Amino acid sequence: MSSEDGSPRPQVFVGPSQPADVTAAVTAGGCVVTSDPRRAEAVVWVGGDGAELAGVLHDGVRWLQLPDAGVERWLTSGVLSARRTVTSATGVYGEQVAEHALALTLACLRRLPQCARATSWQPEDLRGTVLAGAEVVVVGAGGIGIAFLRLLAPFGCRTVAVTRTGAPVADFDITLPIGRLEEALPTADVVVLAVPLTAETTALVNAERLRLMKPSAVIINVGRGGLVDTAALVAALEGGALGAAGLDVTDPEPLPDGHPLWRLPQVLITPHTANPPAARSAGLARRVEENCRRYAAGEGLAGVIRAELGY
Repeated sequence: MSSEDGSPRPQVFVGPSQPADVTAAVTAGGCVVTSDPRRAEAVVWVGGDGAELAGVLHDGVRWLQLPDAGVERWLTSGVLSARRTVTSATGVYGEQVAEHALALTLACLRRLPQCARATSWQPEDLRGTVLAGAEVVVVGAGGIGIAFLRLLAPFGCRTVAVTRTGAPVADFDITLPIGRLEEALPTADVVVLAVPLTAETTALVNAERLRLMKPSAVIINVGRGGLVDTAALVAALEGGALGAAGLDVTDPEPLPDGHPLWRLPQVLITPHTANPPAARSAGLARRVEENCRRYAAGEGLAGVIRAELGY
């Protein structure tokens, strides 16, 4: 099949399954879906592991679209290569994950985890606080962080963005580089983690940084479990040095039965469900359509992975 100017349209293999919205996005983006990966010059991967993906890649594949926003599992899989451009889904899942982060934030501030576990009427012990006027630190100002900031607008919060470079981020009250995170913690009411897991951010929230936070502060993690030193978090919560934690991701993950985090009344855990399947597939389809259009036109692709940075 050819494009309007008569040139062949790029052939794209979608695997290991072929969701209707993703295959439709390939066509809408000006490419052709092929069922034979050997004929493909591009691969859109919607699931499965690195070994399965490696089995469909060949030297003729010039572009690989991965399904995840966080790409740490792919960095050691062997599928990233200088022979091809590899893109992630960074930025396309921001709205739904930010909505989940807001739900966790409100629940933790209002002490809903404790209320849900209560078996008697004790309002004096379960009085929470409000988000309105709170100081909120958002670590990571990518798609999730920006979407979360928009959701905070009605609450009149003071907002601090913490990013890799510290370059100003529009609409945040202040932006700090990640090396100055300690400056933001002592006055924070809420700390939201929405940053990729890299060598620089592993155990970003550790015992030393937890000691800087107010006993009433809340930590929300919708990034990766490894951003938090789990043992240090448990110790801070058990010792009353931290108000609450809302965790969509944990380290280890899945969190084993009987882990101390399960029994802490001020912890709310959701099992990596911030990005529901239907919303995830729709978001990936949007990225696929955009990148297919760009690829067919010979333009730069969105979400190109920089392996040296870890995202």
